[in-house]
Amino acid sequence: DPRAVHLQKMSKQLSEETGHMKLYEWSVAMLETMKSEKNIDANVDFFSATVYYSIGIQPDLYTCIFAMSRVSGWTAHFMEQSDNNRLIRPRAMYIADKNLDWTPIEQR
Repeated sequence: DPRAVHLQKMSKQLSEETGHMKLYEWSVAMLETMKSEKNIDANVDFFSATVYYSIGIQPDLYTCIFAMSRVSGWTAHFMEQSDNNRLIRPRAMYIADKNLDWTPIEQR
């Protein structure tokens, strides 16, 4: 995702300015590990946590901000599906084990 490159630069700059380099360094280390071991690169959201943290946004708001940035896209998808009054179904098939035990978050 080419946007991730710009967000990484912003993340580094803000981390330097606010003295939160440790979080940025951890993010870079995780990214390097994922690239080398899994061949997975960062998307635009990867460095957003360090940006949010550096500008003083509380971690419990990150998910809300993530969702707000996508509402227009989700709405566009809904409108496209509503045009023909036809539900667009995903073509993916869940193939993992379906008989897994569920453990409440507090017990994990």
